[in-house]
Amino acid sequence: MPRTEFKQLLDAGVHFGHLKRKWNPAMAPYIFMEKNGIHIIDLQKTIVKIDEAAEALKQISRSGRKILFVATKKQAKTIVAEKVSGVNMPYVAERWPGGMLTNFPTIRKAVKKMSSIDKLIKDAAWDNLSKREKLQITRQRAKLEKVLGSIVDLTRLPAALFIVDVLKEKIAVREAQRLSIPIFAMVDTNSNPEGIDFIIPANDDASQSIDLIITTMCEAIKDGLSDRKVEREKDETDEKPFTLKKSGRKAVVKIIVEDDNEEADEKEEFSDDKIADLLVEDDLLDEDVSDEEVSDENAVEEEAIDEDVVDEDVIETK
Repeated sequence: MPRTEFKQLLDAGVHFGHLKRKWNPAMAPYIFMEKNGIHIIDLQKTIVKIDEAAEALKQISRSGRKILFVATKKQAKTIVAEKVSGVNMPYVAERWPGGMLTNFPTIRKAVKKMSSIDKLIKDAAWDNLSKREKLQITRQRAKLEKVLGSIVDLTRLPAALFIVDVLKEKIAVREAQRLSIPIFAMVDTNSNPEGIDFIIPANDDASQSIDLIITTMCEAIKDGLSDRKVEREKDETDEKPFTLKKSGRKAVVKIIVEDDNEEADEKEEFSDDKIADLLVEDDLLDEDVSDEEVSDENAVEEEAIDEDVVDEDVIETK
Protein backbone atom coordinates (compact mmCIF):
# COMPACT_ATOMS: atom_id res chain seq x y z
CA MET A 1 0.00 0.00 0.00
CA PRO A 2 1.43 3.43 -0.95
CA ARG A 3 2.35 5.82 1.88
CA THR A 4 0.34 8.65 0.31
CA GLU A 5 -2.91 8.64 -1.65
CA PHE A 6 -3.63 10.49 -4.86
CA LYS A 7 -6.34 12.61 -3.24
CA GLN A 8 -3.99 13.71 -0.44
CA LEU A 9 -1.46 14.97 -2.96
CA LEU A 10 -4.19 16.66 -4.99
CA ASP A 11 -5.67 18.45 -1.97
CA ALA A 12 -2.21 19.66 -0.90
CA GLY A 13 -1.51 21.14 -4.33
CA VAL A 14 1.52 18.93 -4.97
CA HIS A 15 0.63 18.79 -8.68
CA PHE A 16 1.05 22.52 -9.36
CA GLY A 17 4.29 23.28 -11.19
CA HIS A 18 5.70 26.57 -12.46
CA LEU A 19 4.77 28.63 -15.49
CA LYS A 20 5.52 26.93 -18.80
CA ARG A 21 8.05 29.60 -19.75
CA LYS A 22 10.06 28.92 -16.57
CA TRP A 23 10.29 25.15 -16.91
CA ASN A 24 13.39 23.01 -17.12
CA PRO A 25 13.18 20.50 -20.02
CA ALA A 26 14.88 17.85 -17.85
CA MET A 27 11.64 17.66 -15.85
CA ALA A 28 9.61 16.69 -18.93
CA PRO A 29 9.20 13.01 -17.88
CA TYR A 30 7.41 14.11 -14.71
CA ILE A 31 5.02 16.61 -16.31
CA PHE A 32 1.49 15.37 -16.98
CA MET A 33 0.11 18.33 -18.95
CA GLU A 34 0.05 22.10 -19.34
CA LYS A 35 -3.01 24.08 -18.28
CA ASN A 36 -3.47 27.85 -18.44
CA GLY A 37 0.25 28.30 -18.96
CA ILE A 38 1.14 26.23 -15.86
CA HIS A 39 2.71 22.78 -15.89
CA ILE A 40 0.88 20.03 -14.00
CA ILE A 41 3.03 17.35 -12.33
CA ASP A 42 2.13 13.68 -12.87
CA LEU A 43 1.03 12.62 -9.38
CA GLN A 44 1.12 8.91 -10.23
CA LYS A 45 4.87 9.21 -10.70
CA THR A 46 5.12 11.35 -7.57
CA ILE A 47 3.47 8.59 -5.50
CA VAL A 48 5.99 6.03 -6.78
CA LYS A 49 8.93 8.35 -6.06
CA ILE A 50 7.64 9.16 -2.56
CA ASP A 51 7.45 5.45 -1.71
CA GLU A 52 10.97 4.83 -3.04
CA ALA A 53 12.41 7.76 -1.06
CA ALA A 54 10.52 6.84 2.12
CA GLU A 55 11.75 3.24 2.00
CA ALA A 56 15.35 4.36 1.46
CA LEU A 57 15.16 6.84 4.37
CA LYS A 58 13.67 4.12 6.56
CA GLN A 59 16.65 1.85 5.86
CA ILE A 60 19.15 4.65 6.58
CA SER A 61 17.52 5.52 9.92
CA ARG A 62 17.29 1.83 10.75
CA SER A 63 21.07 1.59 10.39
CA GLY A 64 21.51 4.37 12.96
CA ARG A 65 22.88 7.00 10.58
CA LYS A 66 21.76 10.63 10.34
CA ILE A 67 19.79 12.35 7.57
CA LEU A 68 20.32 16.10 7.24
CA PHE A 69 17.24 18.11 6.15
CA VAL A 70 17.87 21.40 4.33
CA ALA A 71 15.06 23.93 3.88
CA THR A 72 15.87 27.62 4.23
CA LYS A 73 12.93 29.08 2.30
CA LYS A 74 10.27 30.88 4.30
CA GLN A 75 7.45 28.43 3.55
CA ALA A 76 9.46 25.39 4.64
CA LYS A 77 11.71 26.35 7.56
CA THR A 78 9.05 26.21 10.29
CA ILE A 79 7.57 22.96 8.99
CA VAL A 80 10.97 21.27 8.78
CA ALA A 81 12.02 22.49 12.23
CA GLU A 82 8.86 21.08 13.85
CA LYS A 83 8.64 17.77 12.00
CA VAL A 84 12.33 16.85 11.83
CA SER A 85 13.11 17.69 15.45
CA GLY A 86 10.41 15.18 16.38
CA VAL A 87 12.51 12.33 14.92
CA ASN A 88 15.83 13.66 16.31
CA MET A 89 17.39 14.35 12.93
CA PRO A 90 19.59 17.38 12.17
CA TYR A 91 18.32 20.18 9.92
CA VAL A 92 19.35 23.52 8.46
CA ALA A 93 16.50 26.03 8.40
CA GLU A 94 18.23 29.41 8.57
CA ARG A 95 21.14 29.73 6.15
CA TRP A 96 23.38 27.08 4.67
CA PRO A 97 26.90 27.73 5.99
CA GLY A 98 29.13 27.29 2.93
CA GLY A 99 31.53 24.40 3.40
CA MET A 100 29.33 22.72 5.97
CA LEU A 101 30.02 19.33 4.36
CA THR A 102 33.25 19.91 2.46
CA ASN A 103 34.79 21.73 5.43
CA PHE A 104 33.00 19.80 8.17
CA PRO A 105 35.81 19.94 10.80
CA THR A 106 35.56 23.76 10.89
CA ILE A 107 31.81 23.56 11.45
CA ARG A 108 32.37 21.10 14.27
CA LYS A 109 34.80 23.57 15.88
CA ALA A 110 32.06 26.20 15.86
CA VAL A 111 29.65 23.72 17.47
CA LYS A 112 32.25 22.86 20.14
CA LYS A 113 32.69 26.59 20.73
CA MET A 114 28.99 26.79 21.53
CA SER A 115 29.31 23.99 24.10
CA SER A 116 32.39 25.70 25.55
CA ILE A 117 30.37 28.88 26.09
CA ASP A 118 27.70 26.83 27.89
CA LYS A 119 30.37 25.36 30.18
CA LEU A 120 31.86 28.81 30.80
CA ILE A 121 28.47 30.19 31.89
CA LYS A 122 28.25 27.44 34.52
CA ASP A 123 31.89 27.88 35.57
CA ALA A 124 33.15 30.13 38.38
CA ALA A 125 35.20 32.11 35.84
CA TRP A 126 31.93 33.57 34.48
CA ASP A 127 31.47 35.72 37.58
CA ASN A 128 34.89 37.30 37.08
CA LEU A 129 34.02 38.66 33.62
CA SER A 130 32.90 42.21 33.02
CA LYS A 131 29.36 43.04 32.01
CA ARG A 132 30.53 43.90 28.46
CA GLU A 133 32.34 40.57 28.06
CA LYS A 134 29.32 38.65 29.29
CA LEU A 135 27.13 40.48 26.79
CA GLN A 136 29.52 39.73 23.90
CA ILE A 137 29.68 36.04 24.77
CA THR A 138 25.91 35.66 25.14
CA ARG A 139 25.36 37.38 21.78
CA GLN A 140 27.92 35.07 20.19
CA ARG A 141 26.12 32.10 21.75
CA ALA A 142 22.79 33.28 20.31
CA LYS A 143 24.30 33.57 16.79
CA LEU A 144 25.79 30.11 17.00
CA GLU A 145 22.52 28.67 18.27
CA LYS A 146 20.56 30.24 15.42
CA VAL A 147 22.79 28.83 12.65
CA LEU A 148 24.19 25.65 14.18
CA GLY A 149 21.86 24.78 17.05
CA SER A 150 19.96 22.22 14.99
CA ILE A 151 23.10 20.25 14.05
CA VAL A 152 24.67 19.92 17.50
CA ASP A 153 24.21 16.14 17.43
CA LEU A 154 25.72 15.78 13.95
CA THR A 155 29.17 14.52 14.97
CA ARG A 156 29.91 12.99 11.57
CA LEU A 157 28.98 13.65 7.96
CA PRO A 158 25.33 12.73 7.33
CA ALA A 159 24.43 9.56 5.46
CA ALA A 160 22.03 11.51 3.22
CA LEU A 161 20.55 14.94 2.56
CA PHE A 162 16.87 15.77 2.11
CA ILE A 163 16.47 19.09 0.30
CA VAL A 164 13.43 21.26 -0.31
CA ASP A 165 14.02 23.24 -3.54
CA VAL A 166 17.31 22.18 -5.14
CA LEU A 167 17.46 25.48 -7.04
CA LYS A 168 17.66 27.55 -3.86
CA GLU A 169 19.95 25.09 -2.05
CA LYS A 170 22.37 24.67 -4.96
CA ILE A 171 25.48 25.03 -2.75
CA ALA A 172 24.29 22.21 -0.48
CA VAL A 173 23.63 20.06 -3.56
CA ARG A 174 27.14 20.67 -4.92
CA GLU A 175 28.80 19.85 -1.62
CA ALA A 176 26.83 16.60 -1.28
CA GLN A 177 27.64 15.63 -4.86
CA ARG A 178 31.33 16.31 -4.31
CA LEU A 179 31.36 13.99 -1.28
CA SER A 180 29.09 11.38 -2.95
CA ILE A 181 26.39 11.81 -0.28
CA PRO A 182 22.97 10.59 -1.52
CA ILE A 183 20.49 13.41 -2.14
CA PHE A 184 16.73 13.18 -1.60
CA ALA A 185 14.87 16.23 -2.87
CA MET A 186 11.56 17.81 -3.73
CA VAL A 187 12.07 18.93 -7.32
CA ASP A 188 9.72 21.41 -9.02
CA THR A 189 9.27 21.89 -12.77
CA ASN A 190 11.74 24.81 -12.84
CA SER A 191 14.60 22.76 -11.36
CA ASN A 192 17.20 20.40 -12.77
CA PRO A 193 16.80 16.83 -11.44
CA GLU A 194 20.18 15.65 -12.74
CA GLY A 195 22.51 14.56 -9.94
CA ILE A 196 19.63 13.98 -7.50
CA ASP A 197 19.57 10.36 -6.34
CA PHE A 198 15.94 10.26 -5.14
CA ILE A 199 13.73 12.72 -7.01
CA ILE A 200 10.28 13.62 -5.66
CA PRO A 201 8.56 15.69 -8.37
CA ALA A 202 6.37 18.06 -6.36
CA ASN A 203 5.39 21.66 -5.73
CA ASP A 204 8.18 23.00 -3.49
CA ASP A 205 6.57 26.43 -2.94
CA ALA A 206 3.23 25.58 -1.26
CA SER A 207 3.41 25.03 2.49
CA GLN A 208 0.74 22.29 2.37
CA SER A 209 2.71 20.38 -0.24
CA ILE A 210 5.95 20.66 1.75
CA ASP A 211 4.14 19.66 4.96
CA LEU A 212 2.71 16.50 3.39
CA ILE A 213 6.02 15.33 1.89
CA ILE A 214 8.09 16.10 5.01
CA THR A 215 5.52 14.40 7.26
CA THR A 216 5.64 11.27 5.09
CA MET A 217 9.44 11.19 5.18
CA CYS A 218 9.51 11.70 8.95
CA GLU A 219 7.04 8.86 9.47
CA ALA A 220 9.30 6.58 7.42
CA ILE A 221 12.29 7.62 9.55
CA LYS A 222 10.28 6.99 12.71
CA ASP A 223 9.45 3.48 11.47
CA GLY A 224 13.15 2.85 10.82
CA LEU A 225 14.10 4.06 14.31
CA SER A 226 11.41 1.82 15.86
CA ASP A 227 12.74 -1.21 13.96
CA ARG A 228 16.27 -0.35 15.11
CA LYS A 229 15.13 -0.15 18.72
CA VAL A 230 13.44 -3.56 18.48
CA GLU A 231 16.57 -5.08 16.92
CA ARG A 232 18.83 -3.67 19.63
CA GLU A 233 16.57 -4.96 22.40
CA LYS A 234 16.56 -8.37 20.76
CA ASP A 235 20.36 -8.32 20.43
CA GLU A 236 20.74 -7.42 24.12
CA THR A 237 18.40 -10.27 25.09
CA ASP A 238 20.17 -12.84 22.93
CA GLU A 239 23.67 -11.70 23.86
CA LYS A 240 25.59 -14.06 26.15
CA PRO A 241 27.04 -12.65 29.42
CA PHE A 242 30.65 -11.39 29.37
CA THR A 243 30.81 -11.45 25.57
CA LEU A 244 30.91 -8.58 23.16
CA LYS A 245 30.99 -8.80 19.40
CA LYS A 246 33.40 -6.25 18.05
CA SER A 247 32.57 -6.55 14.39
CA GLY A 248 29.86 -5.17 12.19
CA ARG A 249 27.20 -2.73 13.30
CA LYS A 250 27.76 -3.17 17.06
CA ALA A 251 31.41 -2.22 16.77
CA VAL A 252 30.47 0.95 14.89
CA VAL A 253 27.86 1.86 17.51
CA LYS A 254 30.39 1.15 20.29
CA ILE A 255 32.98 3.42 18.67
CA ILE A 256 30.44 6.23 18.27
CA VAL A 257 29.35 5.92 21.93
CA GLU A 258 32.95 5.91 23.15
CA ASP A 259 33.81 8.97 21.06
CA ASP A 260 30.78 10.87 22.35
CA ASN A 261 31.60 9.96 25.96
CA GLU A 262 35.19 11.12 25.55
CA GLU A 263 33.97 14.43 24.15
CA ALA A 264 31.42 14.83 26.96
CA ASP A 265 33.94 14.03 29.68
CA GLU A 266 36.43 16.65 28.54
CA LYS A 267 37.03 19.28 31.22
CA GLU A 268 37.92 22.73 29.99
CA GLU A 269 40.03 25.22 31.86
CA PHE A 270 38.99 28.78 31.08
CA SER A 271 42.16 30.83 30.91
CA ASP A 272 42.27 34.44 29.67
CA ASP A 273 43.33 33.23 26.20
CA LYS A 274 40.50 30.70 26.09
CA ILE A 275 37.91 33.35 27.00
CA ALA A 276 39.41 35.72 24.40
CA ASP A 277 38.90 33.03 21.74
CA LEU A 278 35.25 32.71 22.73
CA LEU A 279 34.78 36.45 22.26
CA VAL A 280 35.94 36.27 18.62
CA GLU A 281 33.00 35.95 16.22
CA ASP A 282 33.04 33.28 13.51
CA ASP A 283 33.13 34.51 9.92
CA LEU A 284 30.74 31.80 8.79
CA LEU A 285 27.95 33.47 10.78
CA ASP A 286 28.38 36.92 9.27
CA GLU A 287 29.55 36.48 5.69
CA ASP A 288 27.78 34.83 2.79
CA VAL A 289 30.11 32.19 1.47
CA SER A 290 30.93 32.55 -2.20
CA ASP A 291 30.59 29.67 -4.64
CA GLU A 292 34.38 29.55 -5.08
CA GLU A 293 34.84 27.22 -2.11
CA VAL A 294 32.31 24.66 -3.30
CA SER A 295 32.41 24.92 -7.09
CA ASP A 296 34.87 23.85 -9.72
CA GLU A 297 35.10 24.35 -13.47
CA ASN A 298 32.57 21.60 -14.18
CA ALA A 299 30.08 23.06 -11.74
CA VAL A 300 30.42 26.50 -13.33
CA GLU A 301 29.86 25.02 -16.76
CA GLU A 302 26.78 23.13 -15.55
CA GLU A 303 25.39 26.32 -14.03
CA ALA A 304 25.91 28.16 -17.29
CA ILE A 305 24.11 25.38 -19.16
CA ASP A 306 21.23 25.51 -16.68
CA GLU A 307 20.83 29.24 -17.22
CA ASP A 308 20.68 28.73 -20.96
CA VAL A 309 18.11 25.97 -20.57
CA VAL A 310 15.66 28.03 -18.53
CA ASP A 311 16.22 31.27 -20.40
CA GLU A 312 12.79 32.53 -21.38
CA ASP A 313 13.76 33.72 -24.83
CA VAL A 314 15.32 30.39 -25.77
CA ILE A 315 12.30 28.42 -24.59
CA GLU A 316 9.80 30.65 -26.36
CA THR A 317 11.81 30.39 -29.56
CA LYS A 318 11.77 26.56 -29.31
